[in-house]
Amino acid sequence: MRPSRRRAFAPSVALVLLGCKSEPELELGAAAALRPAVRALRLPQCAKPAEQRGEATFYTFAHRMGNCSLEPVPGDMQVGALNTAQYARSAACGACVRIAGPKGETTVRIVDRCPRCKHGDIDLSRAAFERIADCAQGRVSIRWRFVPCAVRGQIRYHFARSRYGWTALQVRNHRHAVAKLEWLDGPDRAVPLARQNHNYFTRSSKMGPGPYALRVTDVHGNTLTDARVQDDSDEVVGSAQFPACAP
Repeated sequence: MRPSRRRAFAPSVALVLLGCKSEPELELGAAAALRPAVRALRLPQCAKPAEQRGEATFYTFAHRMGNCSLEPVPGDMQVGALNTAQYARSAACGACVRIAGPKGETTVRIVDRCPRCKHGDIDLSRAAFERIADCAQGRVSIRWRFVPCAVRGQIRYHFARSRYGWTALQVRNHRHAVAKLEWLDGPDRAVPLARQNHNYFTRSSKMGPGPYALRVTDVHGNTLTDARVQDDSDEVVGSAQFPACAP
């Protein structure tokens, strides 16, 4: 496999139970400023996600790619695996969750699925668990809700290829959870790509050599459109980021 290269392109259209030693972690920075043309728009009103209740556990998180197929962020161990029901066939992948436990709170990124967890439960890395509880407890009651991720920069498109002809794309570095990815195959024709359990959107037939016009929709209904996404590298930087929600 050739080394991954990232290519930024000009903006097109942008709308709107073990020991408890911590793994190294990297705090995510403040959300990047939006481009001036987008920043001037009124911030959307986003529905506040309902508070969830369940239990948290922890495991030795090797930080390889989990069920979400996301590349690990070096040093960032504030991550977790969500129960299968709320994982929702990878709809929660890359989303962020604010968790409150008996000891404190933390924000984690969902990178995996927990097959044995009940609805409301999250299996955490040890580093994340120790922020909300003492590791000796092993299992604790929690309250949590989805929150915007403190991302830097624009969304990114990650490509997977197959000699058998199918196309698979993944959206990364998104502020809000992704609800839908569409291929704009000509004027007035939007082709939804099918979401898979491993966090790729796929099309069983070829989409041609590209570049592709793509439209991403988040869970709040915000859309981002990139008119010329060329799959000549493993990861392509998009032209914009989903807007923050109005306070």
